[in-house]
Amino acid sequence: MSTAEELKEQGIKLFQQRDYEAAVKIFQQAREAYVAEDKPDMGAEMLANIGLVHRSLGEHQQALDTMQESLNIFQEMGDNLRVAKSLGNMGGVYVALGDKEQAYNCYRQAADIFEELGEKKLYGETLIAMGDLQVRDGKLMRGAATYEVGLENLENLSPSQKIIKGLLGVRGKLTGGGKDS
Repeated sequence: MSTAEELKEQGIKLFQQRDYEAAVKIFQQAREAYVAEDKPDMGAEMLANIGLVHRSLGEHQQALDTMQESLNIFQEMGDNLRVAKSLGNMGGVYVALGDKEQAYNCYRQAADIFEELGEKKLYGETLIAMGDLQVRDGKLMRGAATYEVGLENLENLSPSQKIIKGLLGVRGKLTGGGKDS
């Protein structure tokens, strides 16, 4: 395992332990090591990780700036999967900032790319995030429909997702939109 890989793993462990300041430093060292190894994709991935740390710290503008930098690199490389992941992460930051329009825009772009790539799970998770945002924005029926499509694309639902899926099925039957009608 390379030094960059070891640093990445150490950064992930620190992030999971919520030692965010230490995680940023280690991810930065990992980024520098990946760049030295001529692995720009992994360097950009470390930028994305740094952005996630900033988001966890509530440093939303720093998170967006760092995520945008990694997004630009992934776009230049034509790495659509990582582009979509970056857009999804940015959508979450925009939600935290209360910028619903930008959040929807990021989520929609991410969902479209995930769908194109056949990434069913990531597509479903992104739609669930969009549906949640729509519900919180007062667009209950649209949010429920988006959330429902998201759930249909996930295989292993959490207990709360199973309950919601059941409730959505009941709603569909009551309104005549159920699959049984």
